[in-house]
Amino acid sequence: MLTVGKSAFWRNVHPTGAIGDFVAVWRTAGKRRWPFVALALAMTTGVFYVIAGESWRGPPKRPSVVYINSWTANRSDAEIARTNAENQLLQDELRAEQAKRDAKIKDIYRTLGKVSGMDVARIEADAKADAAREKAAHDKAIGLTTAPAANAREANPVGQR
Repeated sequence: MLTVGKSAFWRNVHPTGAIGDFVAVWRTAGKRRWPFVALALAMTTGVFYVIAGESWRGPPKRPSVVYINSWTANRSDAEIARTNAENQLLQDELRAEQAKRDAKIKDIYRTLGKVSGMDVARIEADAKADAAREKAAHDKAIGLTTAPAANAREANPVGQR
């Protein structure tokens, strides 16, 4: 009958009996036992390799955000307008310099085209026509009308350049 309790369980467990059972099975297994031993060792090694390779690190810590203000918080409206005007002048100067460089490059390409025997005037006219078509298509796509303004003030009422 089944007995309950630690002492009853350990009373029926003997390591010498387990070793004796293993020796008996090993002797009756025959010559084909070595491939099974190799397979068992490979599987056990594979399982331990996978277990040892697992990482149990937690998620990375959250980064800290540092806000950098490049101006003081108590600037007056006059200071803001002055710095904006200075920046706009700088941007206008940079655009003018870039326009000069672009014009010089266009002159170089015109000269190269003339020397190569190309019809430079036709190429420029085609390029301008393509640009106008692209602008019209873009304006139509975003819903702008292409009505010409009476003067520059109407075209740019905000005073931007």
